[in-house]
Parts: sequence; C-alpha cells; structure tokens
Amino acid sequence: MWQSAGVMAGNTFGTALRLTTAGESHGPGYVGILDGVPPGLELSEADLQPDLDRRRPGQSKLTTQRMEPDEARILSGVFAGRTTGTPIAFLIENRDQRPKDYSEIRDKYRPGHADYTFDAKYGFRDYRGGGRSSARETSVRVAAAAVAKKLLRERWGVGIVGYVKSIGDIEGRIDDPAAVTLEQVEANPVRCPDQEAAARMAKLIERMRAERDSVGGVSELVATGVPPGWGEPVFDKLKADLGKALFSLPAVLGVEYGAGFSVATARGSENNDPFEMREGRVATRGNRHGGMLGGISSGQPIVLRCAVKPTSSLPQPQDTVTRAGEPTTIATKGRHDPCLLPRFVPMGEAMIALVLADHGLRQLAVQGVLD
Repeated sequence: MWQSAGVMAGNTFGTALRLTTAGESHGPGYVGILDGVPPGLELSEADLQPDLDRRRPGQSKLTTQRMEPDEARILSGVFAGRTTGTPIAFLIENRDQRPKDYSEIRDKYRPGHADYTFDAKYGFRDYRGGGRSSARETSVRVAAAAVAKKLLRERWGVGIVGYVKSIGDIEGRIDDPAAVTLEQVEANPVRCPDQEAAARMAKLIERMRAERDSVGGVSELVATGVPPGWGEPVFDKLKADLGKALFSLPAVLGVEYGAGFSVATARGSENNDPFEMREGRVATRGNRHGGMLGGISSGQPIVLRCAVKPTSSLPQPQDTVTRAGEPTTIATKGRHDPCLLPRFVPMGEAMIALVLADHGLRQLAVQGVLD
C-alpha cells in the first residue's frame, strides 16, 4: 500500500533563487520553474538559446547523435520583454526520443548507471534512457542558468566561463584560468582553450568511439567579478553550495577548488595567500584559496574543477545481472557520448551561475538589513 513519506523529493534547488525541474529523458519533455528572479530584467527565449545550443546533443561528431533542438518556450513570468518578479516557467520538448532503443534493458542493470539504485529506492524505474537520472534533465538547468547568468552580468558584472582542462591523460596548458574567454573555448568542438591539446583530445575521443569505449576528464570552471562577502559562514558556505551543485550533475565524481588536493602535501607557509592593498582594495597576492575563504567570496576569481567519469553506456558487452538476480551481459544500444566533457561545460557553468545568483540575492537582503 502506498504511503507518503512526508519528505521533499529533492527536485528543487536554491534558497532566494529556486529552480524546480520535472521530466524524463524519453517522455514528452522537460519543465522548469525558476522563482525569485527580480522584476524588470529584460528577458526573451532568445536569451536562453545560446547555452542550450552549447549543451544540446548532435552538435558535433564528438557527441551523441540524438538530434534535439532543445528550444525553450517561456510560459510565464515575462511580460512585454521583462521579468515580472513572478515564477518563470518554461518547457523544453523532447522531439527525438526513441524508447525502443532501451527495451532490451528493462530487466537488466547497466553498469555505472542508476538502474539498480532507482529500483532499490522506488521499487520500479523508467528504463527509457535512465528516465529522471538522465543527463538530459540538465537542459532545464542550462535554460534557467541563462537567466541567472544575465542577472549576474547586469547586476554585479560577474562572468562565468568553463572549459575542458583534460581528457584522459591529455591535459591542456592554461596559464591563467581567469583570462580564458568564451571565444577561446568555443573555437573547437572539444571546448579546450589550448588548441593544440584540443586536437589531440579530439583524436582520442574518436578512437574511443571506434573502440566502442569511452573516456573521462576534468572541466575547470571560473567565475570572475564576484564581489567579496558572498556566502554564509556555516552550513551554506559558498564552497559547500557550489560543491553540492556540481555533485548534483550526472557523472561528476570529484570536485575541488583553488589548489584543491595539492594542499594535502603543502606547508602552511606555502599555501597561504598573503594579503596586500591593490588599487585601494584589500586583495591577495595569489589565489590558492580559489576565491573563497571561510566559505565566503574573497573578491578573487572563483576557480573549481570537476572530475567527470567516462560514459557508462557502452556498446560493448559488460557483465551484469537481471532484476531477478540472474547473471547476464549487456551492450547498451542508443546514442551516447564517447566523452561527456565537451557537453559538460555548459552544465557546469549553469550550476555555478545558479548558486552565485542565489547568493548574490541573499547578500542583497543582508545589505538591506545593514543599511
């Protein structure tokens, strides 16, 4: 007998800026509701499309060949070209769903996927491309984050750029993460600003596809222009909310910021960033702290990195079991990325934008109290 557990289902993210998403990979489409956007921001569907185009499948031969236009239709919250302050609802239709591609796995658990854990949680699952756990859900986040990016840019002058830092054992040379531009990132389909490394990465991805395998890597995400003082000092530290946001994305197995795991072998005298005055403002000489101290923004660029695993869906046979516990093998059909990194970049940027816009609005409330 069905009984309500009386708990939230985890489909809403944020505090002052709240995003709720709904939809499945091979259902009719995805719906998002973004609440908390201040009134008066100029906004149209054209503002959402550039990042949706960067995230969408089928954009190059290096990505999945599912052909989805990923066009968002705004249903509410905008009038006469400006936000009204009420919830912004939008719809992204699925137009190239092929649920039959997954009919053979309805009773098999795909290695690396959430098939078994969904069964363990709910007692049944939507086996069509992973249903709710599909990375296609991130299309809604990217659309919502386009609004957050515009708010951040126009209200505070904050910019966010992500890129591929490494794929497999090939690492791009990035001398100054804060100096990387969107134009440099978009100059190749891999989205690595080191063009020579990007060419080698592309060849590796193509080899993985030919070998019916996949490869992972690291994406670096940078936010510039973030004022000092954003973030709450205990449970809602800016670094904590950014970590949760990035870990909520599919395929992310590691998140670090600033000097990251290298601090484990550094001395304090080496790791600290000395303070100094620069152009009449307090600043730090370096940025090993990744733009956050005590979970609060320092005014330096916020620099994070995500370790993204290889795509779990493989066309080669893998050992698994059925729902009844019988040993079997599985070779996943359908259309999948041999490497997730190029399409991950706008997803990572999206979660950074949603968190920063949320904390920017929260800081306005604090400043209002102080005033």
